[in-house]
Amino acid sequence: MYKDIWRDRLETEAKNALTDAEQTVRANAAKADASAAKMTIASLSGYTKLDDSQLRVSIDRTNAASAALAAAGAETDRLAAAAAAAAAAAANTPEGAKTTARRLAASAYGWGDVQFQCLSDLWQKESGWNYRAANGSSGATGIPQALPGSKMAAFGSDWADNATTQIEWGLHYIKRSYGTPCSAWGHSQSVGWY
Repeated sequence: MYKDIWRDRLETEAKNALTDAEQTVRANAAKADASAAKMTIASLSGYTKLDDSQLRVSIDRTNAASAALAAAGAETDRLAAAAAAAAAAAANTPEGAKTTARRLAASAYGWGDVQFQCLSDLWQKESGWNYRAANGSSGATGIPQALPGSKMAAFGSDWADNATTQIEWGLHYIKRSYGTPCSAWGHSQSVGWY
């Protein structure tokens, strides 16, 4: 009787270990090497044929492999988040913002070096390429000096802290309102704003 209770508990633990390990593999297979976890899952999947001691070892191996895979996946996520944060921080510098703007101007609008020079001059005048720039008298904010700055939320809720979001909005605004950065720059030179 006690042996049956023990066996039932082991089999329930095996089912739970399999379910957890399979979920861990699905969640982390693209982030880390899941081969060890898959091997232990395959080994444990025949749990009804294993004696109690083999089953205990197989459960423990499956749990350990699953935990190791989850940890490796979490580390991959941590490294990716750190890299994304570093890239965002780099993009938020004036030089990083210029690099992003040059790339987006070319890829999204087909604007080359001449148009980028106009854009660079325009946004240097407007904000110094500072994503935190704010005009105290008008309320315009960000690299493109959107008025109000909240307009840029159409391109991302992170508009106040993300130079790339501001640049995407600014390029769209220039295209829609002036056609090209050189037209926007010409307007700014003649009237003092764009």
